[in-house]
Amino acid sequence: MATPIRRDEVQRLIRDEGAQLVEVLPPAEYEEEHIEDAINIPLKELEQETTSRLDKDRPVIVY
Repeated sequence: MATPIRRDEVQRLIRDEGAQLVEVLPPAEYEEEHIEDAINIPLKELEQETTSRLDKDRPVIVY
């Protein structure tokens, strides 16, 4: 279930728990600029099959 979080919590999750960042931008926008180490899964393609490469034991941050 999606839960809004603040920037400081995002930073803590990345630092302390190895959270995975998923950018839902279209590929062209992702190529222009994205956060380092973020995974691109466009919003229109966000489904069980496309998220199968994510580590289920680590938090996932979608933005």
